[in-house]
Amino acid sequence: MSGCAPLIVGGAATTAVVAASQPRGLGGAISDTEIQAQINHFWFQHSTDMHSRLSTNVNQGTVLLTGRAKDPEMRLDAVRLAWQANGVKEIINEIVVDDGSTLTDSARDTWIGTQLRSKLMFDRDVSSINYSIETVNGVVYLMGNARDPAELERVTGHARSLPYVKRVVSYVR
Repeated sequence: MSGCAPLIVGGAATTAVVAASQPRGLGGAISDTEIQAQINHFWFQHSTDMHSRLSTNVNQGTVLLTGRAKDPEMRLDAVRLAWQANGVKEIINEIVVDDGSTLTDSARDTWIGTQLRSKLMFDRDVSSINYSIETVNGVVYLMGNARDPAELERVTGHARSLPYVKRVVSYVR
């Protein structure tokens, strides 16, 4: 068990370095992580189905909700519960009501997200750590902080160039 301690400490140190290097700083990253944890807790207590179907991204107190709700009531409950988290300044509700999407649709969304993360990571003109990516039904949602307009254009261009992407929605500051 003592052999695990360096991994845990190392992981925490890595997380702190990553958070501190973001434009929002370590304090902002910790606050956003706390908000996200509270929302996930509220969702899980309300319904494990909600917790498994929906996702959150938080940037400077702005919460982006995505995923596929089973019905309009779940969509509304998710927003109501998200507002209960301390520190929430704004909620962007991009949750869609499931229209019978298949496992293939979910796999395609995962593939799009993976491909985009890879493109951003290997683009020297993009600070990929500053971006969160969610994909639902072929729609790519971007959230984060761009260093400048040129970087944001590169990121959205990468997203638009991927097969099966229907639309790119940017909530990047």
